[in-house]
Amino acid sequence: MSENGESNGPDLSAGVPVETLRDGEPLLGHVRGEPVVLVKRGGDLSAVGATCTHYGGPLAEGLVVENTIRCPWHHACFDLRTGEAIGAPALEDLPCYQVNTGDGRARVGDKRARSRRRLAGAPPASIVVLGAGGAGAAAVEMLRREGYEGPLTLVGAEPPGPVDRPTLSKEYLAGTASEDAVPLRPASFYQELGVTMMIGAPATALDTARRRVSFADGRTLDYGALLLATGAEPLRLQVPGADLPHVHVLRSLADARAIAGRTGGARRAAVIGSSFIGLEVAASLRQRGLEVDVISRDGLPLQRILGEALGRFVKRVHEEHGVRFHLPASPRAIRPDRVDLDNGEVVQADLVVTGVSVRPRTGLAEAAGLQMAEGGVVVDSLMQTSAPGVFAAGDIARYPEVRLGEPVRIEHWVVAERQGQAAARAMLGVGRPFRDVPFFWSAHYDVSLSYMGHAGRWDRIEVLGALEARDAAVAFRRGGVAIAVVTVGRDRLGLEIEAAMERDDRAAVDALLRDASPA
Repeated sequence: MSENGESNGPDLSAGVPVETLRDGEPLLGHVRGEPVVLVKRGGDLSAVGATCTHYGGPLAEGLVVENTIRCPWHHACFDLRTGEAIGAPALEDLPCYQVNTGDGRARVGDKRARSRRRLAGAPPASIVVLGAGGAGAAAVEMLRREGYEGPLTLVGAEPPGPVDRPTLSKEYLAGTASEDAVPLRPASFYQELGVTMMIGAPATALDTARRRVSFADGRTLDYGALLLATGAEPLRLQVPGADLPHVHVLRSLADARAIAGRTGGARRAAVIGSSFIGLEVAASLRQRGLEVDVISRDGLPLQRILGEALGRFVKRVHEEHGVRFHLPASPRAIRPDRVDLDNGEVVQADLVVTGVSVRPRTGLAEAAGLQMAEGGVVVDSLMQTSAPGVFAAGDIARYPEVRLGEPVRIEHWVVAERQGQAAARAMLGVGRPFRDVPFFWSAHYDVSLSYMGHAGRWDRIEVLGALEARDAAVAFRRGGVAIAVVTVGRDRLGLEIEAAMERDDRAAVDALLRDASPA
């Protein structure tokens, strides 16, 4: 249904001619007032809800890949045969409908009942998930979805438990989403799922030989299998005044609540750091009406991650919305009403938010003797660590990225969720090697960047299309291979490139990029 209440597309319960359906192209219609997409794949017909269960993206504009449909906004993946949410960031299934054919017409009928999986073999006697971020929350849901019925405990250091972390720096901090929108699930959801929640009591020791976790409050938990998903923590500035009450970091709901609470009496904000989180905070504070200055030691925002062209583009987008940049510069001291910079400038500010970097929380893993490398916990393709029965996912996991042919550690929300899902399946003996293409998105006012692949380093960057028109693809190449692509205003292309990368079809990626070039 459209916003004005009018139906979009045909009434699929009345049917449409099968011959009018194009293979692999979703047809948007409705059934008893609910939006539905009907999809033909060879000789098969499927019908599922048309609205992504993540942020409400239009699946009719998405991409069909074999038996899946992917959302154009944030690349959530659903099984067309069952409606199941099989790839984060969506965690909730789509409604799935019966499809009947007769007289050359495809008619969508009633919703199908959900089938419950049953595990074969002997699952772990109990499972403990340390970390209630994206990876941990996605893992416990997948464990129950796959049929695990044993004791399951989710441990989180920060109340209220799992939250939609991307919302904190975007909609919530901008004031366009209430606090009710921040938790990933209500507390009752985990109760109904049979998950024991331990929030606020951090783990202090991991004994992999005895399969036991100890906690700060003296409790211990034995486990049959364990997932380490402890995430990362923001680094604190080491300058005079960094501990003043108007200076904040942003990682948790409590952090976001504190920043939002300060905005009512603040007029000017200084954001220290031009990372994604810093720039998203800058955009949100501008939406609240504050004057915003961004201070960064980088010559351009995001240049080390996205290169010069995208860095200049993002900087212009923010400048168009009134943000002032001080580049390159670093804070020398923070005062109650200003920030003194090392280049002699003084930035007036009664609110300061720092987003300089984060550090993976690996102390528990290191003390337990797990194999480490370059700041991360080493895992194999099933997310298994060097200790039997111990898995790791998310910001701390250094995993083999098959397309690059090298291990990487990636701090992306969707990657963390999907790794948590992969680890959950592996714990139950139904896993497969983790091959998902790294993906993240970043929103800056009305501009959204979608990033597919991973480019820690590159030889060359190609800009295809027009960034200023907000209609472009940017390819990062190493040895001639497009190892990562950023799209602006080209959601469909982003999905197609991700699917080609998923197949490791480099020729298809290049062909898509050629088509993205101006004629």
